[in-house]
Formats: sequence, C-alpha cells, structure tokens
Amino acid sequence: MRRILMATCLVGAMSLSGHAFAQAVATSAPASTDTSAFVGKQAGTFMVRLRAIDVIPEDNNSKTSVGGHVDATNQMAPEVDFSYFITDNIAAELIAATTHHNIKAVGTAVGTVDVGSTMVLPPTVTLQYHFFPHDRFSPYLGAGMNVTFFYDTDPSRPTVTKFSLDNNVGAALQAGFDYNIDGHWFANFDVKQIFLETKAHMSTVLGKVSATTNLDPLVIGVGIGYRF
Repeated sequence: MRRILMATCLVGAMSLSGHAFAQAVATSAPASTDTSAFVGKQAGTFMVRLRAIDVIPEDNNSKTSVGGHVDATNQMAPEVDFSYFITDNIAAELIAATTHHNIKAVGTAVGTVDVGSTMVLPPTVTLQYHFFPHDRFSPYLGAGMNVTFFYDTDPSRPTVTKFSLDNNVGAALQAGFDYNIDGHWFANFDVKQIFLETKAHMSTVLGKVSATTNLDPLVIGVGIGYRF
C-alpha cells in the first residue's frame, strides 16, 4: 500500500507541475498558425503506445505450508497498449506484456528454497479519464480488470520436481500522463497497481508443498505513443 501511495503522489506531483509548465510555455509562446504542431486527444481516435516497464511484485500476505514466505523477482520488459477514445476525456485501454520471474520460498523450515521460474502473461483492460485532452500535457487516471496466466513454469530441480501457479483475475488501478511532443507523437509515463492473488503447488524432495501469495505487482512504465 505504501508503494501505491508513493506512486500516486509521484504521478500527481509530476502531472500538476507538468501541466503548469506546459500552460506557462503556451502562454509565453508567440501565436502560431501551424495547427499541426500537436493534435491532442479526440473522440473516435486510437492511440498505440510502446513502453519499457519494470514489474515489481510485492508478495503481500504470502505464506507456505512449510513456513516462510514467497519472494518473486522484479523484471523489466517491453509493453504495448492500445487505447480507443470513446469521448475526448474517456478512453478504454488494453495492455499486453509478458515477463519472466524467479520464485523463492524464504524463511522456511529448511531455509531459502529456489522453487523455479515462470512466465507471466497479464492482459489488462482499463477505463481511463484523461484530463486536459486538448493540451500538450494530459494526465489520466484509470481502473479496470486483469487476467493473469502463468506458463512455461520450470521447477528448480532436483529440489523441486513439479511446480505450477493458479491463473487468476484481479482489479487494476492506473495513473499516468501523455505529452504531445509533435503532431501525432506522444511521450508517456504510466504507473499501474495490479491486485493478483495466486496459489503455488509444488512437489519436492520433502513431499507436497503449497503456497499462497498476493503478488500485487507495481508496474512502472516509460514510453512513446502514436495517435491515429
């Protein structure tokens, strides 16, 4: 929760300062007849963004049947999203990315155990409200749903012989901003908090072991977008 508050405060502060700066520049700049300098956001249009993201699992309330807790590694990856503007202010966004994470059980009765690794595919749909859609600087807030699929799960042999994670559905919150660099091109900063609970099932040299965790990844992204 602390990370959510910090990320929200960061985006809010950057949004307010960025909009004030953009307004100041627009006020001080000489009038121009070139209306193609930037296009803003408009109902009936699409935007495609490509971001570099850092996925940070929080592993909240995790536990295993042999004591200790679950620890999943952070991972950087590319992300692509597609947005459709229903109105100038309201857009629906589909987010797609896949990441690789190593999983450990820490503080168990036998110490730290390397469980294995997994690929994660978490398609997410959010409904967003975009402030100042006709300005260069346009922050937004969003909320939606996430469906997470775990695949290519690889146990850490010989200690772990089988390893699987349950797919699940969770909520997602989002905050960020776009800056219309020129024409149809936008710079983007985005923070998402995904709420994801999963259960792990393992066969080990000590027998069957299970674990539950709220991975709840914080996803921080920076990228570029193009509005059609």
